Amino acid sequence: MDQHQDQAIKHCTAGIGIWEWASNDRGGDPDVVMACAGDVPTLETLAALQLLREHVPELTVRVVNVVDLMKLQPPSEPPHGLSDYDFDTLFTRDKPIILAYHGYPWLIHRLTYRRHNHHNLYVRGYKEEGKITTAFDMAVLTASTIWSPTSSTGCRSSAAVRPTPSRQSAANSSSPNNTSTNTVKTCRRSATGSGASRLPSEH
Repeated sequence: MDQHQDQAIKHCTAGIGIWEWASNDRGGDPDVVMACAGDVPTLETLAALQLLREHVPELTVRVVNVVDLMKLQPPSEPPHGLSDYDFDTLFTRDKPIILAYHGYPWLIHRLTYRRHNHHNLYVRGYKEEGKITTAFDMAVLTASTIWSPTSSTGCRSSAAVRPTPSRQSAANSSSPNNTSTNTVKTCRRSATGSGASRLPSEH
């Protein structure tokens, strides 16, 4: 058994965890948490991360992969649910969380409504369109392609709009490469027509 297979077995056994190899917060506080559950949402999230690395490289992102949805509940429900401390350790208490899921978004909200950071949780999931279509077209219709998490991350991240003190000097620059200005513009362009700027039906 190789190292990667061993890590995969441990992750699936745990049911949830941070993917250090896909994250760049290096154990610190991220600007945004990108979570995923399901095969297609996970692939789209990883593809979105690649775009973020290229266009907003200074954005720190933590990637959380969910294998067992019951881990999102407190242990007072399923015995193996995460404690509030463990949940906050993964998802933070105050950072935006964008979770891509192959099922109905309301299910994730019902599982997490008692968590400290639930008000910062934005779920991308299945939307009933009332017709049969292709897998890719369904991803487009449900705003679950790589463009949706990317635009949502830029709009939700407080760091992208309000830089931290360590980046303040760069943010105050009038350079056309100013991250704050470009990110906001990107959000506006990417969000049009996809519902990425606001998710009223998911709360």
